[in-house]
Amino acid sequence: MTTTMTRPGAGTTARHEPPGTGKGPRRQTGRHVMLAGIAVLWLVPLLWAVYTSLRPYSDTAKHGYLSWPRSLSLGNFTDAWQQSGMPHFFWNSVLITVPAVLGTLLFSAAVAFFVSRFDFRWNIVLLMLFTAGNLLPAQVLITPLYRLYLLVPLPQWMSDSLLLYNSVWGIIAIHIAYQSGFCTFVLSNYMKTIPKEISEAALVDGAPVWRQFFQIVLPLCRPAFAALATLESIWIYNDFFWPLALIETGDKRPVTSALANLQGQYFTNPNLIAAGALMTAIPTLLVYFALQRQFISGLTIGSGKG
Repeated sequence: MTTTMTRPGAGTTARHEPPGTGKGPRRQTGRHVMLAGIAVLWLVPLLWAVYTSLRPYSDTAKHGYLSWPRSLSLGNFTDAWQQSGMPHFFWNSVLITVPAVLGTLLFSAAVAFFVSRFDFRWNIVLLMLFTAGNLLPAQVLITPLYRLYLLVPLPQWMSDSLLLYNSVWGIIAIHIAYQSGFCTFVLSNYMKTIPKEISEAALVDGAPVWRQFFQIVLPLCRPAFAALATLESIWIYNDFFWPLALIETGDKRPVTSALANLQGQYFTNPNLIAAGALMTAIPTLLVYFALQRQFISGLTIGSGKG
């Protein structure tokens, strides 16, 4: 049954469907079902890795990976921690990730501040130049970069090889150079939403440019910094290509290289590798949960603006 309402002075009527017959709840239910299905698809590989890591290799070798487990234990995690030398490689990853993330954000913020807060002729060209660096795959850059690293000298306290090659500084430098384009693009767009009247008022009060940058603009960009810090920490921490190509000594490589120590020449234990892979993912999860609120705020900033 439907009801009609007539507006005074109008010859037309509006038809209203009774509650419960609209398509809104159905669409919302379908959306929830779709999101739940996507979440399950994303969780299946993770849950399978957890399930595999808790089973001894003898059990899976005898009954297969699709069988019901006869026993579950944390033995694979203990063996992976000890056999791969993971504490040492964790520390290598910290020495690479923390300076690389901080350097990338600081350098990108400086460039973004320059191209977004000052009007000059080549600001868009400069922004495009930084962003274009992310369009090239890393495999294209590795040959000239490798030769360049063999020619750049470093003091002995920075590198045992006296070169940028086979040093932690070389990995930090390439991460900063390669990730700055994306961060500059994001931060410049975010800084454009900050009213320029704030900088003009600070300029009238006698604040120099460096003070506007550090004390006014940077604090207002905290949500964007949190979102980028989360993404960059995950990307740099999980990177395996640059250390493999630019570090010769295995003891200097990050934790992603520790998984290679779990593979034998003639035999590989998938259960052990699954346990090691799960342990290497723990720091990235901690970073995400620590910055979750700021990360979501940084991603959704400006979504309500027209």
